[in-house]
Amino acid sequence: MRRVPAGRRPFDWLRRRARWATTALAALTLVGGTALTATGSAAAAPRAWTPKPSPMTTPWTNQVPVDNPLPEYPRPQLTRPDWANLNGIWDFAVTSADAGQPATFTEQIRVPFAAESALSGIQRKVTQNDKLWYKRTFTVPSNWNGRRVQLNFGASDWRTTVWVNGRQAGATHSGGYDAFSYDVTDLLAGGTNTIVVSVWDPTETGTQAIGKQRIRDVAPHPGGGILYTAASGIWQTVWLEPTASAYVSRLDMVPDLANNRLKVIVRGTGTNGHQARVTVSTGGNTIGTATGPVGTEFTVPVPNPHLWTPEDPFLYDVKADLLSGGTTVDSVGSYTGMRSIGIARVDGTLRPVLNGKFVFQTGTLDQGYWPDGIYTAPTDAALRHDLQKHKDLGFNMVRKHIKVEPQRWFYWADRLGLLVWQDMPSMERTPDAAARTQWEAEYDRIIDQHRSSPSLVMWVNQNEGWGQYDQARLADKVKAYDPSRLVDNMSGVNCCGAVDGGNGDVVDHHVYVGPGTTVPSATRAAVLGEFGGLGFKVAGHEWYPGGGFSYEDQSDLAHLNNRFVGLIDAIREVRMPRGLSASVYTEITDVENEVNGLLTYDRQVVKVDEARVRAANQALINASRGSTAPITLPTNQYKSLRVTTPGYTDRYVRHRDGAAFTDVVGSGSDALLKNDATWKIVPGLANSSCYSFESRNYPGEYLRHREYRVYKEPGSGDLYRADATFCPVPAANGGVRLSAYNFPEQYLRHYNAELWLATPGGTHTWDNPSLFTEDTTWAVEAPWAP
Repeated sequence: MRRVPAGRRPFDWLRRRARWATTALAALTLVGGTALTATGSAAAAPRAWTPKPSPMTTPWTNQVPVDNPLPEYPRPQLTRPDWANLNGIWDFAVTSADAGQPATFTEQIRVPFAAESALSGIQRKVTQNDKLWYKRTFTVPSNWNGRRVQLNFGASDWRTTVWVNGRQAGATHSGGYDAFSYDVTDLLAGGTNTIVVSVWDPTETGTQAIGKQRIRDVAPHPGGGILYTAASGIWQTVWLEPTASAYVSRLDMVPDLANNRLKVIVRGTGTNGHQARVTVSTGGNTIGTATGPVGTEFTVPVPNPHLWTPEDPFLYDVKADLLSGGTTVDSVGSYTGMRSIGIARVDGTLRPVLNGKFVFQTGTLDQGYWPDGIYTAPTDAALRHDLQKHKDLGFNMVRKHIKVEPQRWFYWADRLGLLVWQDMPSMERTPDAAARTQWEAEYDRIIDQHRSSPSLVMWVNQNEGWGQYDQARLADKVKAYDPSRLVDNMSGVNCCGAVDGGNGDVVDHHVYVGPGTTVPSATRAAVLGEFGGLGFKVAGHEWYPGGGFSYEDQSDLAHLNNRFVGLIDAIREVRMPRGLSASVYTEITDVENEVNGLLTYDRQVVKVDEARVRAANQALINASRGSTAPITLPTNQYKSLRVTTPGYTDRYVRHRDGAAFTDVVGSGSDALLKNDATWKIVPGLANSSCYSFESRNYPGEYLRHREYRVYKEPGSGDLYRADATFCPVPAANGGVRLSAYNFPEQYLRHYNAELWLATPGGTHTWDNPSLFTEDTTWAVEAPWAP
């Protein structure tokens, strides 16, 4: 244990120990709170414990310490210098679900890794019929004398009961994703103390939030779909911390850019009559300070704030002192980023705005699973890695998908500069009254624990109708509870039986492969909560070799790269100008039998060309900062569409026997050919912001695609109107490219004189990458038959 040197204030020591930088607070390792040495059987022979073989080895699998895994301070936005890490080897036992404490603990487990994981050393299936038991001993450092001792759990899934020296510490905790604590001071003995923890986790057989966890064989196996191995028991850091009798328990911070200030609420325990002082600083220089009552909002001035953005994730240091009269009785360190998030009209379209400006949010679906630790990253470097890869690939956003990560994950998102959409983990089925109460209470606690993170910009309540209920009420409830952020009432309202609550800040569609045609409403911005799912299996890096699946398999890496970049380009060229404001690609890594990751599940291979993906994402972000209005074509006028491919510029789009071709047309051509090569441009049959092309000599018949081939045909119904609608995007040579309204990533192309819908990275003959851009670029010219 570290002791605060005499004559130094606790926060000053903390600042020196952590070497906090002006904008990043360094890495906040704070490993001065080293693991306490256990004095019970778990410490008697720690080398007898070994991890189980992992089905896949990440770069960090073999870097996990036996006795002190994840040694970093686990709560970066509420830090104290004295603490003791209880991660490491604990005694372990499994009993029936209704049994009491076992007489003996015959196994050992490495905390905080779930019992199903290889890194725990247990690695076996846990069912609703099992109860997990943990046990270890510790001695409170002598320099903690006279202070209260708090026992903290980052997370434990699901129903957790704790005893210290045979006496229960507070109430049983129910929840798998939120942190919880006990004041164990009055339960401590003078020397050696024993902690016993029991955890019961019914996973999908229960009614609680579980996300994508399901009871599964822990060895790789075929199938599994989009659901994965469960993670039962303690899965985040356990630690002890001394506090005064009156202490700060939470620090809520909301930037107020309009008034150049930080709104704060310092919450505490045993703080009747106390005041709080909050100081904002950078580089050791005080920016602003203010004092106010504990539990009540007050403001700290932050003049000319340095704004937090993904490109410049500037962080201020924050210190909160608890005052009793003129005496400081507790101090905590923290940080904040000055940024705002909201919804506003930009060029007439409702968009999310960061610091008052629209920037397209391009991100991935991040499941947060690991082949060695399942729910728990093996090391802090591993936890950072996936977020850093988002940055390397040019993304500025990440959707944390129906899982809630440790607070250090949010710290890395804050520091690296990624906008976070945070899902509330879903339930397996429509809940009863008791399950609803539990789910909403856990959601409130999750919001409380992460409400000060600058990276977190949107709460996603429910997903594709899983366990759905009261969609509109919940969206209003979350918005009222945290009005500083956006709320998504349902991600994937168009999918899988989901019911749209009709409210919240965004309308969110899932389209595979996409990108689809999501459009804003009068009250909500349009986002694409999931799309993509392009798959590629990397030999030697498959969780279950041969068992992988995706939404669209790619034959080779060239097709994967072309297809992915084509999707991003379609969003930039077609969908963003028509109102789309954000997109979430599925997904950053493979997960078990899903092979649609940009990286393999073991994080050993980046499948895509990083430079190309980064450039495509940057072009999308840059485009959103300029004019986002779509280009226009002349309507209700006759025009002809000329090929711009070098060597073929005398050819025009024409119809013949119902099919569409290109043909050479000149002044000497006959009248029939000139009529066949003339089209009336009208507002799009499916969407008036795009266009349809009506035949000159067959009024009521339009260019439409069917099974990729393009025809001149009559028709009716929604499908026909969508197939007959094309959206123009500007081309480099002054021409236009025509994207299919209902397949924005597919473009009108001439190939061997025939007209097709062609896909960048597609596998058909007409998708050939040679001259793809030239063949899909058209000149809109005077009609051959006015």
